[in-house]
This record gives sequence, C-alpha cells and structure tokens, in this order.
Amino acid sequence: MKLKIVLEKGMDGYIVAYCPSLKGCVSQGRTEEEAIENIKKAIELYLEADPQEIKKTQKDYKVCEVALWV
Repeated sequence: MKLKIVLEKGMDGYIVAYCPSLKGCVSQGRTEEEAIENIKKAIELYLEADPQEIKKTQKDYKVCEVALWV
C-alpha cells in the first residue's frame, strides 16, 4: 500500500507529518527521517483493527490483512 504524506515545518522547529487520506493521522519528528518513521508507525496504528469496535463475539469473525497496489 502506498499513501501520500505531507511534511511541514512546525512553529517549534519540529517536522510535522500527516496523511491527508487518513483524517487525524498526524505525527512529528526532529528531522524529516524521524518524522517519516513516526508517521509510518502512526499509520500502522491508525489502520489496526480495534477488537472493541467489532460488535460480534470472537468466534464469529476473523481479522485478515490485504495488500493494495496502485
């Protein structure tokens, strides 16, 4: 899966990174490299399935992963 991210210089000197296609998925870092690594982790957490949001008993569902190529 490929997602576009935006890097901006913050007022505090840190680099702010966000993914426009994932509303509210934002991170930052002291350097561009650190900001990119941090936003990758934030995206993984954003996309992770939350068992509390699934309204069925665990035997009635399973979580799978899919890969997207564009």
